[in-house]
Amino acid sequence: MSHFDDLPKRSTSHVTEDKAEAAFTNFLSVSEDCLLQKAVRKDYGTDCEIEVVDQGRATNVRIHVQLKGTEKETNADGSISVAIGRANLNYLLMHPYSLFVCYHVPTGTLWARTTESVLRQYEHANPDWAAQQTLTVNFTEELTSERLRKFAELAKSVALSSRDKRIEQTASTADEIPDVIRRALPDLHIGDDAQETADVLAQLYESGADELVSANFGRFAAVLNADHDAMGYAYMAEINLGMAGREPNPDRITAGMAHFASRIGLGRYHDASLHYTVGNGLAALGRDEEAATEYRKALENPGASPDAQLLAQTHKNLGSSLEKLGKEEQAAEHYREALRLSPNLAEAHHALASYHHRHGNYQEALDHFDKVVFLNDSLGKQASVAGWRINVLFQLGDAKGAFREINRLIVEANTHKWIWPWCARQLAIFGRASDDNARLALTFWDRLLAAHPHHPIGKREQLLAKFYLRAAGEDPGSTYSEIKVELETGIQRIETEACALLWDRLGHWAQDDENWNEAEFCFRKAYDLVGGHYGYCLGTALNFLGRCEESLPILQEQAETLQPDAMSWFQVAVANEKLGRTEESIEAYREALLLDPEYSLAWFNLGGVHWNNGDMKSASEIWKAAVEQFPEHQLSDRLRSEIPFVLL
Repeated sequence: MSHFDDLPKRSTSHVTEDKAEAAFTNFLSVSEDCLLQKAVRKDYGTDCEIEVVDQGRATNVRIHVQLKGTEKETNADGSISVAIGRANLNYLLMHPYSLFVCYHVPTGTLWARTTESVLRQYEHANPDWAAQQTLTVNFTEELTSERLRKFAELAKSVALSSRDKRIEQTASTADEIPDVIRRALPDLHIGDDAQETADVLAQLYESGADELVSANFGRFAAVLNADHDAMGYAYMAEINLGMAGREPNPDRITAGMAHFASRIGLGRYHDASLHYTVGNGLAALGRDEEAATEYRKALENPGASPDAQLLAQTHKNLGSSLEKLGKEEQAAEHYREALRLSPNLAEAHHALASYHHRHGNYQEALDHFDKVVFLNDSLGKQASVAGWRINVLFQLGDAKGAFREINRLIVEANTHKWIWPWCARQLAIFGRASDDNARLALTFWDRLLAAHPHHPIGKREQLLAKFYLRAAGEDPGSTYSEIKVELETGIQRIETEACALLWDRLGHWAQDDENWNEAEFCFRKAYDLVGGHYGYCLGTALNFLGRCEESLPILQEQAETLQPDAMSWFQVAVANEKLGRTEESIEAYREALLLDPEYSLAWFNLGGVHWNNGDMKSASEIWKAAVEQFPEHQLSDRLRSEIPFVLL
């Protein structure tokens, strides 16, 4: 051989690597789930990246792969082992579901394992593994199209979840971020091992983590096949959410009902339990007639050793479906039967409490609400009970008890968004029922506005509580001027009708202080906003200010159309009298007395108009009648002392 034929030899490792790369590339070429995106030139642990394909669409979801090849024979248990550097594992762990892929040259097969599964193996079996520089990866499963699809689904699910969280946070304002973070569910990593995944799913369901299970439904379904027994937990979580009033996922719930129905009669589960669960699915979808049928099947076939708790829950849920179907009394009987079977069943106490509440039996409702304790309160059911207790306590006149419940409940307002609006609604109804209520309500409104400064109902009710307290002789905590400023600066956040009412209340404050200029200003604000009956107070203020040319058309409309009562006609008479329109004034006073013969001031004023018009005879007749009818009136005393002859 010529010395020129002495060339570099191709190493065995390079040959093996090339075979591995060719086999993996060929495998991906026929895959509908992933495509080879790029080989990595500067290899610190990643040999290539594959991109997930979703229904023919590129997703930019990447799975990092370290590709290995081996000429060694399989281990005694049929597995394949290769050595890797610990740093390589650390490097790949930066991306979820990164893969070690091994090409076994003797059999021409590809094997795969996730980096997380390798980490789990070492964490559980060898606590000192971190001190090693080299690790052994044991491959026990071949890489098939089905397994690659599983990895793709898992990687895609994680990427979509991460993307959606980033988008929500990016689109939120700074003051919204705390709520966004509070609402966010924790990240859940699901491995690719079916048994481990099934165990995790079962534990999450039993702990009441329905929302977390639902958020990761796709990942559980990717690891477990659709008919896996453990998928029942995922389906039940969806059903629970639907029954709790959350937006249901009809496709998942329907699949769940089919899952459970397929197991009826097989003897592996209690048929009563399966009928009950199918009934729950139907109820979650609003199909209560069908749900009731399934619940009855569960009650008719309790099995050889009936489960009292299951029977109780079935009676309760049957009652709920019957209630939605308008059969309330039948529903109540099932609630009572549920409590006979399980005296502490929280759901049944809650249902029966609501029944009594609707019928106005508030003490009975409270007795049942007091017995509602949800040991697993992941969906905020206990807070809901407290909300109803507030209403019942107010209905029973126990305002202090209601306010204590409110103070406990608003601590959870960041978790449950309905709490502030619900409590606000209760206090809008009961907050001014008494002086004590108004004082306590004012504290609530202050807290609400501190948490939500632009809350329109809060500002309205806070001001109304202050007006109520002032009218009751209590200290409202603000001066007239301070409230006027509050109203002027917050007007844009209060609906028009409510704003008009507040200006009217403030006008009466000024009127009580005999500050008619301020009263006219406030009453005009109310009148300009909505018109209508607010014209009476404006017209009255204008009369007191002597601006009767302005007041008369407003008051005339009140008396003739909007508020045709004695008081309106009285003010029309006053305006006409001050304008020197005697006949019109007399006619208006007579209209007032026709509507209210006991209107003392109208009697005396009518006599005065006749007197001023020189008609002493008519004045005398009217004043005599007035003094006879109202002998204790101060104007009767004045007539008797100043012009007694007119009464002769």
